[in-house]
Amino acid sequence: MVEEYDLNKNGVIDPDEREIMLEDRRRRMEDEDAKRDAQRNMTWFALSGMVLYPIAILVASVVGLETAAGLIADIANIYVVSVSALVGAYFGFNAMGARK
Repeated sequence: MVEEYDLNKNGVIDPDEREIMLEDRRRRMEDEDAKRDAQRNMTWFALSGMVLYPIAILVASVVGLETAAGLIADIANIYVVSVSALVGAYFGFNAMGARK
């Protein structure tokens, strides 16, 4: 790992090389944090949609859009399975990552 940042190959991390190493580590941590935030937001968005889906069917029915309510209800099973797989994959990969 140290060899990666030893740019002049003298076996010692010089102050300039140390600065590069610290900047690289900082960027990696920021990228990992942004990735976790994006995954968390995606999961919350998917779960919110799963909760709001039946409400959308109900609202369409109450407003008098029976055809729309029927169409939304027809694809509900595919939507729920897809979102469930997405959320399950998120938690599964997080659990696998925590084992490392």
